Amino acid sequence: MQAVWISMALFALAGAISPGPVNVIASALGAAQGFVRALPHVVGATLSYCGVVWLMGSSLQMVLLAYPEIAQVTQYVGAAYLLYLAVRIARAQPSGPGAALLATSALDVWTQGLLQGALTQSLNPKAWLVALSGVSLFVPEGPDSTQRLLMFCAISGVVCFVSVSAWAALGKLIRRWLAHAPYQKLFNRLLAALLVFTVYSMLTQVA
Repeated sequence: MQAVWISMALFALAGAISPGPVNVIASALGAAQGFVRALPHVVGATLSYCGVVWLMGSSLQMVLLAYPEIAQVTQYVGAAYLLYLAVRIARAQPSGPGAALLATSALDVWTQGLLQGALTQSLNPKAWLVALSGVSLFVPEGPDSTQRLLMFCAISGVVCFVSVSAWAALGKLIRRWLAHAPYQKLFNRLLAALLVFTVYSMLTQVA
């Protein structure tokens, strides 16, 4: 059983730590607002991914296999939303060190962050593809399938939280460098370009 846990964790890490929409936005938030203010996004994305894995392991997997056009429409909707976020990041104006902290209350930060993280993850084609592959590998049909699915959800959640947090921390590390407005603009545009590239690569893999 320990070997199964390790395999699940390594698989989840390979999918979660690689560049993707959720991680790019986490890094942007960490750089603009600090690590603590990026945590709502991290938590929202993690909870959403656990939900995606659970859905894939229950009945949605069979539905998507039977009706692939549903998955295709969902992927294009997700791509459109992620491209919208890329435009917002690219057009973001440089701000002072304390501007983001004064703009919203802690409750607003958590509410908006949770919703943004959950929505970004749920509309992320990469999340659905990774979850589908993982469920196919680690949740075989049988009497212990529910237990295996719960285990995979838990491990995926922990790994997702750690991985997205690492990207948020990376943004925080370079925050001092981003105190200069030209550097901040460049960083935002690079992140936006990376987000567009990840969307393009995911769509071309699916097509």
